[in-house]
Amino acid sequence: MAETHLSQAAFVRLQAEVDDLTTRGRIEIAGTIQRARELGDLKENADYHAARDDQGRLEARIRQLQNLLENAVIVEADKDADRVATGSIVKLRYDGDDVVEHYLVGSIEERRDDLAVISPSSPLGQSLLGRGTGETVEYQAPSGTLKVEIVEIGA
Repeated sequence: MAETHLSQAAFVRLQAEVDDLTTRGRIEIAGTIQRARELGDLKENADYHAARDDQGRLEARIRQLQNLLENAVIVEADKDADRVATGSIVKLRYDGDDVVEHYLVGSIEERRDDLAVISPSSPLGQSLLGRGTGETVEYQAPSGTLKVEIVEIGA
């Protein structure tokens, strides 16, 4: 699996999520499965099948997080950086649009309530990395080539 760049705060938050899911989460789902088994015939027991589906999703999330954390590289954005890097918060204006949009360049696991995330490995993310304020970059989107101006870089 490819390495994922995470801030220290995101790494700690995700590790806490894994710890919670592997303890409390597994105990709760085991209890739910046990209660559903007590309802009778498992072939036609919707509660049992729903609980087993929930268990599958829980285990998939645990594996996803464990793989992500095993391959995580801790990075911290430089608040005074003049170039876009992983962890940067960028303000962008698309060509022909007056609206300035705010994004976080990083892993989807870094997401914050008020910011959309641009993956550094996406076409837009790749075109932004290493660029500075005032520069206009082009990238290939499914709808064609788009131009975007970097209005501001922060952390």
